[in-house]
Amino acid sequence: MQYLLLIYRNEAQQSKMDPADYQKLLTEYSAYTQSIVQSGNFKAGDGLQPTSTATTVRVRDGKTLATDGPFAETREQLGGYYLVEARDLDAAIEMAARIPGARDGSIEVGPVMIYK
Repeated sequence: MQYLLLIYRNEAQQSKMDPADYQKLLTEYSAYTQSIVQSGNFKAGDGLQPTSTATTVRVRDGKTLATDGPFAETREQLGGYYLVEARDLDAAIEMAARIPGARDGSIEVGPVMIYK
């Protein structure tokens, strides 16, 4: 079954990271990604630009409304995702717990809907 692992982090906190610490974090993400690629669990994944670059789209009464920035103010922002193949929810949770961002952010694990 496929699961989407959504990576939430505090952008303000991350922007204050020492460059060496940020580089170490990127190295950890690279190693994690390589591990799930090699295990065959990786389907897709990417980091996202800061939420200040995002646009929120709504359709109301047939009109498209686009506004700058994220939909809601929160302490943690969506920073990236992995789409993985896992035998069950427990295996997906194990993969999510190994994502470097889980140490100071959170990872939302959601099963992908199967349409028949």
